[in-house]
Amino acid sequence: MHNRKISVISLKVLFLFLIFGLGSLVMSELKAQTQVNTRAEWFKEARYGMFIHWGVYSGAEGVWKGEKLRYDNDYAEWIYYRNRIQKDEYLTLLEDFNWETIDPENWVILAKKAGMKYVTITAKHHDGFALWDSNVGTYDIGEYTQPKRDIVRELADACKKHGLKMGLYYSHWVDWEHQYGWDHTNEIYPLTDEQYDQYWQEKVMPQMSELLTNYGDLGLVWFDMWIHHSKTIVTKEQLLQLKSMIRELQANCLINSRLGLSVEEDPDVDFRTLGDNSFGTMKLDYPWQSPATIAHSWGYHALENQWKSSTTLIKSLINNVSLNGNMMLNIGPRANGDVPFEIENRLLQIGKWLERNGEAIYGAEGFDLAKNQHDWCRITYKEDQNKHKVYLHITNWPLDQEIKLTGILSKPDKAYILNQEKNPLPFSHNTVVTRLSLPNNQPDPLVSVVVLEYAEYPTTENGLVAQSMSNGYSLTPDNWNEAPDETFLERPERFGSIPTHIIVDESSSYSWRVFIDEPGTYHLDASYNYQGDRLDGALIVSMDGNKLSSRIENTKRTVGEPGNNWQIDSFVSHKIGEIEIKETGYYDIKCKIQAPTGEELGFQWLWLFKKD
Repeated sequence: MHNRKISVISLKVLFLFLIFGLGSLVMSELKAQTQVNTRAEWFKEARYGMFIHWGVYSGAEGVWKGEKLRYDNDYAEWIYYRNRIQKDEYLTLLEDFNWETIDPENWVILAKKAGMKYVTITAKHHDGFALWDSNVGTYDIGEYTQPKRDIVRELADACKKHGLKMGLYYSHWVDWEHQYGWDHTNEIYPLTDEQYDQYWQEKVMPQMSELLTNYGDLGLVWFDMWIHHSKTIVTKEQLLQLKSMIRELQANCLINSRLGLSVEEDPDVDFRTLGDNSFGTMKLDYPWQSPATIAHSWGYHALENQWKSSTTLIKSLINNVSLNGNMMLNIGPRANGDVPFEIENRLLQIGKWLERNGEAIYGAEGFDLAKNQHDWCRITYKEDQNKHKVYLHITNWPLDQEIKLTGILSKPDKAYILNQEKNPLPFSHNTVVTRLSLPNNQPDPLVSVVVLEYAEYPTTENGLVAQSMSNGYSLTPDNWNEAPDETFLERPERFGSIPTHIIVDESSSYSWRVFIDEPGTYHLDASYNYQGDRLDGALIVSMDGNKLSSRIENTKRTVGEPGNNWQIDSFVSHKIGEIEIKETGYYDIKCKIQAPTGEELGFQWLWLFKKD
């Protein structure tokens, strides 16, 4: 398959297979998140936690001897490896740490103010340095502080004091300190399996035993092998040995998929970890989590300049919860323990937002409607005191002060802004469309939440295209109901100047379904690209017994980026015609695309809209 193409039909078939064919571990659009074991119930309830990247590398701040980290991703915690620093020199960074001001309790207090429910610290990152007073070797914080410090102990005590779950990050696969730990230079200078197992038995197993034994109840252990074990030197037997010890010493401790075992491969793995700063795209029925940064680097980087806004971070959290996921948001304190202002400021803003809107996040989960069905919100759901609540997280407050929710057949009993239950919102309900009248001013400056209450779990009608904030129906290859087998979606190219589209080189038919709750005259436009000269191509649209036909025309070319010799084919909007809709109801829109003989065209979308 061409690497720029996605088979739309194949993805839909795969989706259905995953729902109905995998049994206990499925990607689901069904009610409730059901595949959650007893250990992970707290994790499902929490939804939001803090990640802390702090260690020897924090003293470098992304710069070594005047030279910036040697890699464009600027992960400051990798400076030992990237800048080829010698071990003895690397440890000199600890001389700049201000041990009098370093207090892990401050990080826990910040997490609590931010509305986070658990904290996970890098007990041992890839540099192999332990943040506790380990009896395994001498490469640990206890050996390099006077009096001895044990950051893991101090953090564990603070978490217990303030009622947060404690998690520990442990780099089991990669270790740049041990002579037989995995270092990616071993791709040039290989280790034997016996040598690597020596590292595993000498360091990994005894250190993990210490962490599991000496620091009270752990909520989770977070491993960081970002590829499957079959592609590494680590064996499945070693991973099972480690997992078995965790289950023996901490029966309720969660284990993430970056152990090196996928959730599908081993149902005893408690939750899936997505890639760094990767967020959910599909609802999963088992627990999962995104590790995320407020800027870009995980460890503190003095040259950081990629700060995300509080609103962006809140939207990421909402997105994940709407798909049954968690988010663990990272801080990278400095060598004196300080949290950068930009990070602290955003965390406190998020915490204030959660004080107002946390009901729609904590213990909430995804709802049955498709993720991208509406362009103004994400939706979460919770059963609360025998009330079924659907939460509309409105990320773009409508200028016409009206929300058109499509897909819920049940009529709500009540609608209101979250925390303003005594001031119900006016609404109307027609079959599958709920129209809500909103106040002129957005209640929350970040993201506002509207609550719909139902006496029973609301039933839904899936497969509908919802009306957008532009008061039209955008009919695209992403939301159609029917298309020919092996229809391929062309990904955007040239920085998006060539949009997502499909290639049609013969006669093909597609269909969408909408619910029209306002009869009237509807107009139809189509966007496509055609560079040929033949005039025997046509686009034919049928709806409610009406048929519109438009000849395919040459759309010419355009300049994608001025002054850069960047010429691309044009996707141009064409008026197809108008249709009179006399009654409210469901309507199927069928589009037959007849490509000009022997040529191809790129189809992008249909746009159905009503003019007032």
